[in-house]
Amino acid sequence: MVAFGKKLKERQIQEWQGYYINYKLMKKKVKQYAYQIEIGALERRQVLKDFSKMLDNQGVDEFEREVGEDGGSSGESEALVIEKIVLFLLEQQGLLASRIAKLGEQQESLSEEPDISKMSELRESYRAVGRDLLQLLFFVEINAIGLRKILKKFDKRFGYRFTDYYVKTRANHPYSQLQQVFKHVGLGAVVGAISRNLGDLQDRQGSYLSIYDQPALPLQRPLTEWATQRTSFIFLAQHAFIMQEELPTPTEEHADDDRYHFMSLLLNLVNTFLYMVNTYIIVPTADDYSLSLGAATTVCGIVIGAMAVAQIFASVYFSAWSNKSYFKPLVFSSIVLIVGNTMYALAYDLNSIAVLLVGRLFCGLGSARAVNRRYISDCVPLKTRMQASAGFVSASALGMACGPALAGLLQTDFKIYKLTFNQDTLPGWVMSIAWLIYLIWLWISFKEPSRDIEEKHLRQGDNADQEQSDAIEKGLAQPLLLGSQDNQQDEDADQECDGSEEAPEDSRLAATSIASASFCGQKSRGVTPQARAGALVQLLIYFMLKYAMEILLSESSVITTYYFSWSTSAVAIFLACLGLTVLPVNIVVGTYISNMFEDRQILLASEIMVCVGILLSFHIIIPYSVPQYVCSGLITFVFAEVLEGVNLSLLSRVMSSRLSRGTYNGGLLSTEAGTIARVIADATITMAGYLGDSRLLNTTLLPSLVICIASIIATCCTYNSLY
Repeated sequence: MVAFGKKLKERQIQEWQGYYINYKLMKKKVKQYAYQIEIGALERRQVLKDFSKMLDNQGVDEFEREVGEDGGSSGESEALVIEKIVLFLLEQQGLLASRIAKLGEQQESLSEEPDISKMSELRESYRAVGRDLLQLLFFVEINAIGLRKILKKFDKRFGYRFTDYYVKTRANHPYSQLQQVFKHVGLGAVVGAISRNLGDLQDRQGSYLSIYDQPALPLQRPLTEWATQRTSFIFLAQHAFIMQEELPTPTEEHADDDRYHFMSLLLNLVNTFLYMVNTYIIVPTADDYSLSLGAATTVCGIVIGAMAVAQIFASVYFSAWSNKSYFKPLVFSSIVLIVGNTMYALAYDLNSIAVLLVGRLFCGLGSARAVNRRYISDCVPLKTRMQASAGFVSASALGMACGPALAGLLQTDFKIYKLTFNQDTLPGWVMSIAWLIYLIWLWISFKEPSRDIEEKHLRQGDNADQEQSDAIEKGLAQPLLLGSQDNQQDEDADQECDGSEEAPEDSRLAATSIASASFCGQKSRGVTPQARAGALVQLLIYFMLKYAMEILLSESSVITTYYFSWSTSAVAIFLACLGLTVLPVNIVVGTYISNMFEDRQILLASEIMVCVGILLSFHIIIPYSVPQYVCSGLITFVFAEVLEGVNLSLLSRVMSSRLSRGTYNGGLLSTEAGTIARVIADATITMAGYLGDSRLLNTTLLPSLVICIASIIATCCTYNSLY
């Protein structure tokens, strides 16, 4: 496995080599600090001050003379400071803008007297600018990753909270240059100008040429992909929590095209859609179904939550199963869901609440969302992975809206032989038929991806992991004092891994349990305390938003019936409208809000708004009204959805890279956190039901409020590490 420093050096653009962050040199500086502190030559306060200056714009030349050249050119030995990155970025951005302005003038002159040859030359000139722009984007991204990593390494080595201090003092300053490195929004204008002018050029050419005379514009795709990744598209894709490659590459593909099959991807997305429909189709009628079987209306919490309980276990075995196959788990999922929905429908005629609950448990055992995520991550080429991730989220959102809406349409009551078909049982029958049709389609059309290439990579990874494990053991036995032999090893390979290194970051060993995946096990020793705290806070936020949303959705039928005497159709319309807000809200936030504010600012603001929505939902003294309920529910739901996208984006940054593969991956961890939140929320509704319908609302909202306030406090405590 190639160490990060070597990987970074290999992916540098040679012409700009002197402007990259010298990760290896800065790593040596961190080790020298450790030695100087050990012998008493420096105090910790001096180390913080000196390292801050080194990162900003001072103290580099002295250290270079101290450690000497590392075998490369003078440009390679320079430890790049933030000011140097930013000034180079602005210089290149200005050059690109100037070139585009000149090309724009040429394009205007051609609008009066079209010339095919000159237009072709102009198009090639735009492509050249675009290629240079992609190189610049790649340059900025690599430096941002390198800076994050050296800050993490410094914190791990000394046990400081230097990242917190550095980001707080630099990023929040009015003359901050750190912002330019981590949020290069200005380049979006250059992307837009190139894409717009190329499109305009193509339209003008098409006005007098046949469409067959218009060549493809290969440049527009990568530029558009980057532009959308900085805006609405990636904001949608973040909800899927499908982890990307750690270091970006402008040209290489990380998934073999031979493994990709569009129909198989479509079947995974349909599975996602149907499962979300299956989850929410019973929400408007669950209370009425429970009452018809002789149970209290609030037992709907257990009925709805039973699916989530089973999903906790299903996510683990489906994630493990997807290591060997994608087709078989999808087939098993469909069969189990057919059985579960049939049992749910038959419970009415059997007059058995037990059959009803077992049917919902079976539905939960058929949750194949872990397989759907893994298929996108493993088998979809990088060039379309972002679109597939956004499709995963869109399918989920659409299913969430269609489920209640479909329930509202199933308002009938008739019998065939001894089987009853009414608003309570029809959701089960309809979903059974839907899953049967899906199973037939799956059997005919799904193509199992080849495992040969993947197994080869895994074998190579296992050998590399073993080598890294040996290196770790040797490193742990070495003293802190760095001898000449250690320095030589560092210069040659940059792959040593002593006790202070981020072992999981370098070795990328997959997590072997939920405990190690969640940074609670001994194998998480390579994760800094700040990163561990940040990850746990993000998981708490994810738990909170799922808990608040589940309380709102699951008790909606009971609350609206008690206070407003809403019919099943009215509840279904309300829930469907909530679900339909997901896509437009995320597009607006991703397109505009995320370009004006940092992710951590959006995160904190969204948490506060969720808290406001919960507070507005309480019934205190004055009569409870429909506008109050609808407005508070809309605020809670919308900002919880916004919060989910930002939360998962930040979680992917602070979470260890070892969670990008294996059974216990980041997607599974976030799914488990959200599913447990839903289970607890549904159990809360049922338990609160024993206090009576009049107290149900306030009793269930109180835990949501407490957890929300706790998450806001935790976010404020870790705010400066969320960068």
